[in-house]
Amino acid sequence: MANLHDLGFWQAAAKSLSIESRAFINGAYVNSADGATFECRSPIDQRLLANVAACDKADADAAVKAARAAFESGAWSELPPAVRKKVLLKFSALIEANADELALLETLDMGKPIADSRTVDISGTARAVSWTAEAIDKIYDEIAPTSPNELGLVTRQAMGVVAAIVPWNFPMIMASWKFAPALAMGNSFILKPSEKSPLTAIRLAALAKEAGIPDGVFNVLPGYGHTAGKALALHMDVDTLVFTGSTGVAKQLMIYAGESNMKRVWMEAGGKSANVVFADAPDLDKAAEEAAGAICFNSGEVCTAGSRLLVEESIADAFTEKVRAAMKKWRPGNPLDPNTNVGAIVDDAQLQRVLGYVEKGQAEGAKLTQGGSQVAPVEGGLFVEPAIFEHVQNDMSIAAEEIFGPVLSVIRFKDEEEALRIANDSIYGLAAGVWTSNLSRAHRFARKLQAGSVWVNQYDGGDMTAPFGGFKQSGNGRDKSLHAFDKYSELKATWIKL
Repeated sequence: MANLHDLGFWQAAAKSLSIESRAFINGAYVNSADGATFECRSPIDQRLLANVAACDKADADAAVKAARAAFESGAWSELPPAVRKKVLLKFSALIEANADELALLETLDMGKPIADSRTVDISGTARAVSWTAEAIDKIYDEIAPTSPNELGLVTRQAMGVVAAIVPWNFPMIMASWKFAPALAMGNSFILKPSEKSPLTAIRLAALAKEAGIPDGVFNVLPGYGHTAGKALALHMDVDTLVFTGSTGVAKQLMIYAGESNMKRVWMEAGGKSANVVFADAPDLDKAAEEAAGAICFNSGEVCTAGSRLLVEESIADAFTEKVRAAMKKWRPGNPLDPNTNVGAIVDDAQLQRVLGYVEKGQAEGAKLTQGGSQVAPVEGGLFVEPAIFEHVQNDMSIAAEEIFGPVLSVIRFKDEEEALRIANDSIYGLAAGVWTSNLSRAHRFARKLQAGSVWVNQYDGGDMTAPFGGFKQSGNGRDKSLHAFDKYSELKATWIKL
């Protein structure tokens, strides 16, 4: 294990790192069918990391064919659940054993701080795989309550070929929330990572094979959404499509599924989460610290980011000052420095999007009271200071639209009724936070919030035992917990006359 506090270690490791950039199909690394590639540059300093295989329809066809053949062979799908569990536990152990390499790939590719990659992303990915593996041989089927001369069986069976399109902000974790239950159920899997951060997905493929997952069962197709992603979404032999990303793309993928074979589609889409602080919050200092972290962690590139901070009027001035002070501790720096807590924005397009919203917020009448400027802690890098807007109205663009950057909108409310109205006044419904000492209010408010996850007197709580997903245009279906298996299995009713 590396010295997590040693900048020199990570800089040296980055210089000597060998990067695999090909697709992984049917148990082997291969170039794209037409030889096409795209540049993968680090947002830290814009260095060229690799020329990555740019997969398209021919590659999707090859991956689906391999996945289908592997599924039909039974080499994985017909193994006893306990055997699949053993292989997946080895996969999890290999992720831990290669933690430094994977963390470095994640940081160089996506720009997040190495301390987060090493402690959050690695542990979260390994835990998702091991927890799901341990669960698979503990899920029972059902027997219907029938008359004595009949037997009704309710059984789960694997879907077949599952394709996943995952985002760039948490490449490993988001992928593992999908491939772990899909593989555990016995499906074959095709992973399409974002073109903005494909490197850890490509590396994971080799670890999956080393763990004992048969050829064709785990495939990785790097490429663009409008090519490789579209080809998978339209493919007539993909049984299930799962996605995490923007609401707009989710809607288009659902159309593709309908235009093709009515494949099952499960979408985890955008968010504009409300973090609601009442005057009777048990610890306003803690609430302010977590409000800052809720928008600054991962440079605000988080679907559940607490981007709308709702504060009761009676404490608004004093509390907002606490938040400003807390946010000053979140400073952009070199992501390879273990002391950095705010890394780079993933690419220039996203940086310009964030800066554009900072301009738009001011044009619409909100007051920028801190941050919002592009900075350069590393020459050539893509960084922005976390921003706070005050005097925000909920219908302003910065409050209504997902920015995916460290931009906080502070909105004041008079009472519980108004707070609830503002919190729910969004097309999204992914997550929310509530800070109050009133137990009745906490339960009442949480129940009425239109959000898939609600955190009380904290922000972003939970683990693999709790389901994750959204209401409204934040999507459907759930990742994590035993509920995740519902997405990767069909229920079959078998009725037997005795």
